[in-house]
Amino acid sequence: MLVQIASAMGVVVAGVFACALYYWLSDKLLSAALPVPEGDARKASANLNRRATIRPWLFLGPALLLLAVYLVYPVIATFILSFYDRSGGNFVGFANYRWAFFDAQFRQSIFNNILWLAVVPAACTFLGLVIAVLTDRIWWGNLAKSLIFMPMAISFVGASVIWKFIYEFRGGNETQIGLLNAIVRAIGGDPQVWISLPFWNNFFLMAILIWIQTGFAMVILSAALRGIPEETVEAAVIDGANGWQIFWKIMVPQIWGTIAVVWTTITILVLKVFDIVLTMTNGQWNTMVLANLMFDWMFRGGGDSGRSAVIALVIMAAVTPIMIWNIRQANRDMGDH
Repeated sequence: MLVQIASAMGVVVAGVFACALYYWLSDKLLSAALPVPEGDARKASANLNRRATIRPWLFLGPALLLLAVYLVYPVIATFILSFYDRSGGNFVGFANYRWAFFDAQFRQSIFNNILWLAVVPAACTFLGLVIAVLTDRIWWGNLAKSLIFMPMAISFVGASVIWKFIYEFRGGNETQIGLLNAIVRAIGGDPQVWISLPFWNNFFLMAILIWIQTGFAMVILSAALRGIPEETVEAAVIDGANGWQIFWKIMVPQIWGTIAVVWTTITILVLKVFDIVLTMTNGQWNTMVLANLMFDWMFRGGGDSGRSAVIALVIMAAVTPIMIWNIRQANRDMGDH
């Protein structure tokens, strides 16, 4: 453990040092290539303008190169691979796309992803907003926020293991160690294998992601709520508005842009959900989502790179428009402020 911590700290320090050294050296080289002569004001001004134009691209160069190598190239390669067979050696045209259109498991995965999209972003945003409002009104609000935000520090796999104990089922007359089944038995009900109940098991898996992401929504929305001018709230109180009206008609409209950004950010995360399903059900009992289906076709049963590439492109096609809108909305909000 100590060796791993030391190694991680070393990598962080070395990375920061390397970045700082690169910025310093590149700026020195740029200054040497475009000097500012003291006796020629016109040339000095021109070189300063050139430096200002080149410097951002020079500093962003490594990041853009890595982006091209690790993002642009894989997208192009995946698109090409989608027209080949399972081995990636024989061209099959649109056969993989036809398979996806008619495959029952692919359609089930699409349905499950839509179900996740309909529930998780809405639940996280709503709960985060409500908690942000309520915790600002109690003296122990900061403690409550810390506890609610804490699951964000847990990996999806770790959170899934925690929730496996909540959903745990023991057959016969054995003592139920799962929290949910223990509660059900205590009130006279029959314990269930919750994660194997078709359709409803998807909601039990969604609860894990909601538990993790509500803290993220709460923090962002809490900051937005504190940015609301007090004058508008005071004016509403003077006009006789109650708490419910102030919340829906004064607060929410003023932070609607932030709500939309939080919603779409969680939506992007939901479209890529993988770890929770893999850990909890491995896609069994009709819980398969697109990311898990892609993983199965790529790495199991001998692998099929063509079909997995098609699924990867579908996920990318769903995520990209939302991501672009999210960035534009965030930039618009920053411009307004």
